[in-house]
Amino acid sequence: MSDFTYRLLRTPQGVLGAAILVALGIVCTIGPAIAPADPEAMNVLGRFKPPGAQFLLGSDDFGRDMLSRLLVGARGTIPLALGATLLGTLAGAVIGTLSAYLGGRWDEAIMRTTDAVLAVPGLLLALLVANTLGKGSFNAMLAIAVAFAPGMARVTRSVALTVRRQDYVSAAIARGEGVAWVVFREMLPNVAAPVVVETTIRVAFAVMLFATLSFLGLGAQPPASEWGLMVAQARAFIHQAPWMIIAPGAAIALAAIGFNLFGDGLRDALNPRDAR
Repeated sequence: MSDFTYRLLRTPQGVLGAAILVALGIVCTIGPAIAPADPEAMNVLGRFKPPGAQFLLGSDDFGRDMLSRLLVGARGTIPLALGATLLGTLAGAVIGTLSAYLGGRWDEAIMRTTDAVLAVPGLLLALLVANTLGKGSFNAMLAIAVAFAPGMARVTRSVALTVRRQDYVSAAIARGEGVAWVVFREMLPNVAAPVVVETTIRVAFAVMLFATLSFLGLGAQPPASEWGLMVAQARAFIHQAPWMIIAPGAAIALAAIGFNLFGDGLRDALNPRDAR
């Protein structure tokens, strides 16, 4: 076991977060194969069945198995949340690093524009972008990426300002390297550690944002079994069949908690003081 892995797994939050993420990864990979029933199969006689032997997590208003829909719906929630976070992180990291490298008026212009976008709450910005692009899971993913990019640009710039003053960056500039080389080959790799930690934590927000967009009708569309859409469809039956909203709500909460715990463990493992 490497020293980094040991530091990551020696903390309770690191162990618990890693265990939750491994379980989510397994569900996303083989969820449809282990689903006990067809998630789209309707059963008129099985409507609103409480959790029991026939339906372990109960059935919905169409008689569909809730457990099967959760297992299959993981593929429509977790990977898209990861994709949105990675896109937003990449865009924000490039913008923040480039701003720190250019400095002067360019840095001022880029950061003031970023601050103006940050003044808009993330959920509202995601709603505006998703509504402009149109309904659908892919558009919701792009909307979340746009909402995340300004914050990541600000975080990256704060670290890149220190990297900009390092000798290896000055040497690359003295050799006549172009802006793209210095930004992508010299600076970005050296701001990766805090960006990775921030990315891991932001995935939790991406899961909740994606579920929110689906809940509001801007993300996944019926008959998809995406978790946020399942919550939206279950709200009309919350008193008649509470398990319909408890199951997907608990899945969303568990995913968010898992990424948050793993991000905390990763932050501690990458802390130089902790390493010493």
